[in-house]
Amino acid sequence: MLGIDLERADHGLAGSTAVIPRSAARGLSQLVLRTDVAGMPLEWIDYREAARLYHQEQIAYTCGSLLYELYGGVNARSGRRTVVPVNSIVATVGHTGNPGNCRHDYVPPLNNQTLFRRDAYLCMYCAQRFTARELSRDHIRPFSRGGADVWTNVVAACRRCNNHKASRTPEQAKMQLIAVPFTPTYAEYIFLKGRRVLADQMEYLVAHFPRSSPLHDRIQRWLS
Repeated sequence: MLGIDLERADHGLAGSTAVIPRSAARGLSQLVLRTDVAGMPLEWIDYREAARLYHQEQIAYTCGSLLYELYGGVNARSGRRTVVPVNSIVATVGHTGNPGNCRHDYVPPLNNQTLFRRDAYLCMYCAQRFTARELSRDHIRPFSRGGADVWTNVVAACRRCNNHKASRTPEQAKMQLIAVPFTPTYAEYIFLKGRRVLADQMEYLVAHFPRSSPLHDRIQRWLS
C-alpha cells in the first residue's frame, strides 16, 4: 500500500502538482479496476482518476486490497487532513458505459497486445512460448482465401511458423492448431488489457467470465 500526497495534485483532491515520494513512484503504475454499481467491470483507471471519482462522490463502494492512501488538504476547523483510501476495485455510480452490457453483439477491438495475451504468448502451432516481439498475428484462413481479420480467424504464431504456413490454411500446410480461437467477452477483454493484474482483481474478473471460456480455466489454474 502506498501513501501519496495529493495536496497539490493535478485532478486530485485539492489542486496543482502531485508531490509523490520517490519510493512510491514504481507502485504508481498499479491500476485500479473500476466497475459499475452492479459490479460489472468497466475499465482500468490510475490513482489520479480514482482521486477524482472520490472527490466527486462517484464511489458507491470498494472491495479488494488497499492500494493507496491519498492525502488531501487540512480542514481549517478540525485541523485534520483528508485521507482517502483507494482499493484495488472501486464501484462507481451513474451510467455504466459498459458496451458488453448494452450490446449483446459487442465485439472487442482486435489488436496484437490482447491477442497475444489471449493465447498466453504461445505460438498456436508449435506450442512454444515467445515474447511479444517474437510473435505475429496469423490469419488461419488467409485473406487471399476469403479469411477475415476477426478474433475467431486469428492466432498468435511465431515468425517461423507463420512464414512456413504462408498463404495457406493449416490443413494445406499440414499444421495443427493447439487451441481453438475465440472472441473475448467484455470482462475478458478488460482482463487482457490489464498491464499487471493483482490476484484479487483477477478473482473478481474471472467471476464474470463464461465458465466455458478457455480463459476461465487458465486463470483458475493460476489462482489455485
